[in-house]
Amino acid sequence: MKLYERLLLENKAWAAEMVQEDPGFFDRLVHVQRPEILWIGCSDSRVPPNDITQTKPGEIFIHRNIANMVVHTDLNLLSVLQYAVEVLEVNHIIVCGHYGCGGVKAALTQHSYGIINKWLRSIKDVYRFHQAEVDGIESEELKLNRLIELNIEEQVLNLAKTSIVQRAWGQRKAPHLHGWVYDLKDGIIHPVSEIEACTRLEHDIYNFDNLNQIV
Repeated sequence: MKLYERLLLENKAWAAEMVQEDPGFFDRLVHVQRPEILWIGCSDSRVPPNDITQTKPGEIFIHRNIANMVVHTDLNLLSVLQYAVEVLEVNHIIVCGHYGCGGVKAALTQHSYGIINKWLRSIKDVYRFHQAEVDGIESEELKLNRLIELNIEEQVLNLAKTSIVQRAWGQRKAPHLHGWVYDLKDGIIHPVSEIEACTRLEHDIYNFDNLNQIV
């Protein structure tokens, strides 16, 4: 049996199991989704959001990309963010990275990876902002993992800078922003950053005086 054929069989078995446990499960999913959380995570196959948080379909709205980035020119991310914040009205946004992230590791090198170079540049900027701290760490593993944490913090801050989040803060005092890192070695998630809704950012240039009028 080929892998993709096994996936289809596993899907049928899963669906049957869900109906057996909860006959109304799929009927509820068809009619509404009201997740409380938007999850922005890494595309790494070892970090499946629902599995590591033990959440069910419908509980978290998920966007994933290489190295869990919040890039202000990424229309995919911005579309997901706007839908989650303005339509689904999520109350929390979590940026979750993971130790040993290959995207962040690649950004620490001077190798060329083709088109992904353009994506890695944003991570390289994070490295440039914190180069003295990162270069002061002797262990290559600890250096990488510290940059991963700093990258998560920077992406949470990037969320706070968006007009989408700033407008929501003005209108409904949500969502709260969280930065987490997942440890592949033991499966534990560690909080590394948090920004409460309506926080005035350290650099006032990113704040808007009239949040309700932002477009």
